[in-house]
Amino acid sequence: MRLLPVIKGATWCCAGRFGARRFSSAARRGERPGGEELSRLRLDDLAPTPRLELLFGLSPCLLALRAARRRVARVLLQAGRAGVQGERAELLRAAEARNIPVLRHRRQKLDALCRYQVHQGVCMEVSPLRPRPWSEAGETSPGDGPQQLWLVLEGLQDPRNLGAVLRSAYFLGVDKVITSRRNSCPLTPVVSKASAGAMEVMDVFATDDLASVLQAKAQQGWLVAGTVGYLGPEVSQSSQIPITGCLEFIWDRPTLLVLGNEGSGLSQEVLASCQLLLTILPGRQLPPGLESLNVSVATGILLHSICSQRKGIPVEKERG
Repeated sequence: MRLLPVIKGATWCCAGRFGARRFSSAARRGERPGGEELSRLRLDDLAPTPRLELLFGLSPCLLALRAARRRVARVLLQAGRAGVQGERAELLRAAEARNIPVLRHRRQKLDALCRYQVHQGVCMEVSPLRPRPWSEAGETSPGDGPQQLWLVLEGLQDPRNLGAVLRSAYFLGVDKVITSRRNSCPLTPVVSKASAGAMEVMDVFATDDLASVLQAKAQQGWLVAGTVGYLGPEVSQSSQIPITGCLEFIWDRPTLLVLGNEGSGLSQEVLASCQLLLTILPGRQLPPGLESLNVSVATGILLHSICSQRKGIPVEKERG
């Protein structure tokens, strides 16, 4: 399913006028990017650029520039601002350092280009970002310690769910994210915006054979922990795979936390590769239809219950 089509030439051809000029002269004079220089930008048309997509939102655009994983053709900035400060000024400086053209446009045109998503006055025309092949994930060494945590996602299809999951994973310290290529949402600009830009800096890998990856990691001594909604005590006792509440889980060895599709959960093949199932116990008796949480909410709760056991949070050394 294609959730956000690649923006083709016809999409980018519009009757509006852009302002185009790099900020090199301002930088040479030591002026703040986006001041009077911004108000004097020359109006010009934006030529069609096929095979690129429109990234939108201040954090996604700034983090994409910092990470330098994408080719950036142009920065599109909302016109009408007398000056630019804070992160917007940082974004302009980063674009200037990479010789990326900065263009201005009226908000109505940016709204239309983004299909009325919340862009915060900043967009970028960029190359698509794709998950890296699983073969590039590498292996952990004994010196990495027992508290390694990889998040495995099978068939997540909602881009906002995926973005929220990536944001929680990055915030809580997940080491790597693995997705299934089949029936999974691609890394679209909507995902990046929902992740507050975490998608731009997170290590995301993809595989065609998720079950084989899980089985291989289990043979290396990793714990493969799947996730299920609350099934009730009778179903839990009849399960062939042990089920435990996330608050009772003890994180004492490298772990793969596996989450399934929003509707159907884990496939039978992946479920059979799990050694343990984690669930979130409810705080009250639940009526039918409310036995589970949204996948992004559940991910945040599960990750926090595991990562709160981390012995220490890395702290950046003070610079002398």
